[in-house]
Amino acid sequence: MLLEIPSIPIRSSVKYIELISAIVGTIYFYKYKHTFLKYFLVILWYTAVNEFTCYFLRKYGIVANNLIIYNIFHLINFSFLFLLFNRFLKVEKHKRLTSVFLLIYVSSFFINMIFENYLERVQTIPFFIAAILLIVSIVFYFSKLLKSNEVLSVKTNLLFWISVGYLLYLSGNLPIRVIRNYYLEEVRLEYILEFSSILSIILNICFIIGFICGKKDKQQQY
Repeated sequence: MLLEIPSIPIRSSVKYIELISAIVGTIYFYKYKHTFLKYFLVILWYTAVNEFTCYFLRKYGIVANNLIIYNIFHLINFSFLFLLFNRFLKVEKHKRLTSVFLLIYVSSFFINMIFENYLERVQTIPFFIAAILLIVSIVFYFSKLLKSNEVLSVKTNLLFWISVGYLLYLSGNLPIRVIRNYYLEEVRLEYILEFSSILSIILNICFIIGFICGKKDKQQQY
């Protein structure tokens, strides 16, 4: 007899790990408040509040669905991440490309409104575009690290842990999005959501490690 995976407890724990991540980020804010990373804390709190808001809206049946809230969240979150990596990249060509990536994503988000109702469906093509382009941006950042002395102290660099977290999260979520949108009838949704929740937990654990292990003098001042 196969054991059933406790999917609901794992999914419900995501909002709590996001809250813990924001709290830890606040505690260690002094380490990176002198850098552009200080705005990352705003995104963390926005993420946590957004998740709890959606949870209570669903629980008490205040709205039929909260997909528009998630769509707006993705727009804000992805846009910030492109700005973040653009800020820290030193190769001028890479900085220009990340600016173009941001423009491509935002344009795709609004153009896609013609084909998808964001009140009833989570964005698909814009998410794929943003995820792929953000992964490329992270690769740009890692390539810069490997060619500099900063590679010797990456474990104490908050942006390194943010990059690792998003690289794992996005790489894992790309196939999940494909399955959810095009092969949902062939798989059980609960298992897809389960794995996506695990990726979210890993993402926030990377943030927490970065906050705790990061050293103030190792944060890039841009």
